[in-house]
Amino acid sequence: MIVRQRANWLKMLFIWRGSVLKKIIIQLSIILLFSLSVYYLKGKVFDYKVHLNPTIFTLLGLALAIFMGFCNSASYDRFWEGRKLWGSLVIETRSFTRQILSLVNDPSVTAKEEKEKIIKLISAFCWSLNYQLREKSGTEHLTRLLSPEQAEQLKDKKFIPSIIIGFIADWLNEQQRKGNIDTIVMTSMDHQLNQFSNISGGCERIFNTPLPFAYSVLLHRTVYLYCFWLPFGLVDSLGWMMPLIVLLISYTFIALDAIIQEIGEPFGEEENDLALNSMCRTIEYSIFEQAGIPQGELKKPDSYFID
Repeated sequence: MIVRQRANWLKMLFIWRGSVLKKIIIQLSIILLFSLSVYYLKGKVFDYKVHLNPTIFTLLGLALAIFMGFCNSASYDRFWEGRKLWGSLVIETRSFTRQILSLVNDPSVTAKEEKEKIIKLISAFCWSLNYQLREKSGTEHLTRLLSPEQAEQLKDKKFIPSIIIGFIADWLNEQQRKGNIDTIVMTSMDHQLNQFSNISGGCERIFNTPLPFAYSVLLHRTVYLYCFWLPFGLVDSLGWMMPLIVLLISYTFIALDAIIQEIGEPFGEEENDLALNSMCRTIEYSIFEQAGIPQGELKKPDSYFID
């Protein structure tokens, strides 16, 4: 994800990173060349003059803009819901860590080490959810945070976050059996653990349920048909300015179509997707800090970063 301070208006015109322009530059170039060809041929195709009234494109453009607004809202809702779920995960992990440190009354000499292992499991849950949503293994973080026995149990498993939640639940049951947690505290901590499952399930719902494909196809086809027919409607009224105006209108529609597709899948690794790695590092740093676990310095974004 790009994190960048807003530049002045002139620099904003030439910003490349974070813009979808590099994704659509080929399409725009083809449309520009096509528009130049239409202008050179005076709107004729094989000596047949294509008569298209500009009013038609006004009506079509209005309908297309309304439909794109609907699709953009649907995509941004998915993006924002994903961000809220990960924001909730930050809160829940800190609360659960506090409960482990203050409410589990383990008098044994190894209590601190045991609690640190569970707090590392919380971080491992976040990293595993991150990599499940990005369809990556993330073994470097799991082997760092889990015991060799736990890492062995996760081999060839698909839903690793759920298994890690099971590891934490087993530890809580063991603490209750030893009398280190009473029933009321156990109920509270179990509810906190259920929140992890709810967040994981919410993220999986977004990941496994994309925008209806029919919407994407209809929007994509309509945008490109509109842009390729537009030169015939404007060639007589605009003259040599027609290719530039068509390019500007095409950029607006095609870029918005690309943005809708990009933010509709918020857990990817494109420049405008959610910064899941950064959020995982923030969670790990904050809960390790609560527990006094040694760690390195937290990375902060400079002018921009992609994560």
